[in-house]
Amino acid sequence: MSTDQIRDNPERSRFELDVAGEIVFADYRRRGDLLLVTHVEAPRPLRGTGAADRLMRGVAETARSEGLKLAPICGYAAAWMRRHREFADLLD
Repeated sequence: MSTDQIRDNPERSRFELDVAGEIVFADYRRRGDLLLVTHVEAPRPLRGTGAADRLMRGVAETARSEGLKLAPICGYAAAWMRRHREFADLLD
């Protein structure tokens, strides 16, 4: 997946992925070179479709490309990071 499908919405402090007009998002806070992922949410019609997985992959790829570390605060983000060990180097 290309990270250009994930957009950073700094006004709302969240990354967004538009899937057929529905927005999957990951709220975040930036602290220096640390990106804290505080909440991930997919609209009901997209739950179970892999949309949140694609969003988190884009967030992790963005963090890597910007030289950031990730701190997954929300349960979904933490579980996603445990399942995707290829991004373990990003953990703070």
